[in-house]
Amino acid sequence: MSFSFRNAARLPVVGVSALAGVATPFFDAALAADAVEGDAIPLPVYEAPDPARFGGLRQQLGEWDVMLGAGAMVEPKYEGSDEFEITPVPFISATFGDRLTIDPGGVTADLYETGPLKFSATLGYEGGRNEDDADELDGLGDIDFGVTVGGRASATFGPAEFYASVEKTIEGSEGLLGVAGIELTHAFTPSLLLGLGASATYADDNHMEAYFGIDADQARRSGYETFDAEAGFKRVDFTASATVAFTENWFARGEADVGILVGDAADSPIVKEEVQPSGMLLIGYRF
Repeated sequence: MSFSFRNAARLPVVGVSALAGVATPFFDAALAADAVEGDAIPLPVYEAPDPARFGGLRQQLGEWDVMLGAGAMVEPKYEGSDEFEITPVPFISATFGDRLTIDPGGVTADLYETGPLKFSATLGYEGGRNEDDADELDGLGDIDFGVTVGGRASATFGPAEFYASVEKTIEGSEGLLGVAGIELTHAFTPSLLLGLGASATYADDNHMEAYFGIDADQARRSGYETFDAEAGFKRVDFTASATVAFTENWFARGEADVGILVGDAADSPIVKEEVQPSGMLLIGYRF
């Protein structure tokens, strides 16, 4: 899934980490609309805990905008699998001012912004892959955890954001990924934000060989034929999301993603299904 929780594992993990950048301005917009429209905000679905109980914590957080949440994600067992698994999703996001965000995907620092353009630096991780994640991976060995460093450029015009990012993995696959896409978001009501997105992911030789290639030793251990996975576009993703504010602090978010493997990624012997759907649902609290 393209949850930026990664990426999601960059998502493959397009998703949970992106929540910090979406939900925060959404709540600000909702509160502003409430001040103008009076009773436009629907009544809460349930009675929220008294925010005053968090007063001490608010003072300690200072300029930090913090969100906590939990939920569940359903996704393929590995990229290319035709079997699914459900995993719990703990979520914490902390944004300092308008420049620094820390979330499950890593750290994003906004370096420069002018008009609709923004340039950011990112520090994250690539979770790797274990051969015991699925029977189809037996004999292929593990792909170790790696740290990712990269950058992101975006241009926002009304509800549309065009973006391109690149990240290099240190250790692990030693690969490089580039992603380009568009995200559309619109607040249909002060308490409902909907989003759509589309993206394409390019991977270098190291990443493709690590996740989709099969060398002679792997072929001997696994029974697959050797396969040389070369650099190129590996997948396209289409996403939809909905964020609902129950109160000033409580919110729920759902995301759905359909990824389609292409090129050598789709042709790899370990890929059992080219279409890779996934989804996530979480409930959170914004301090």
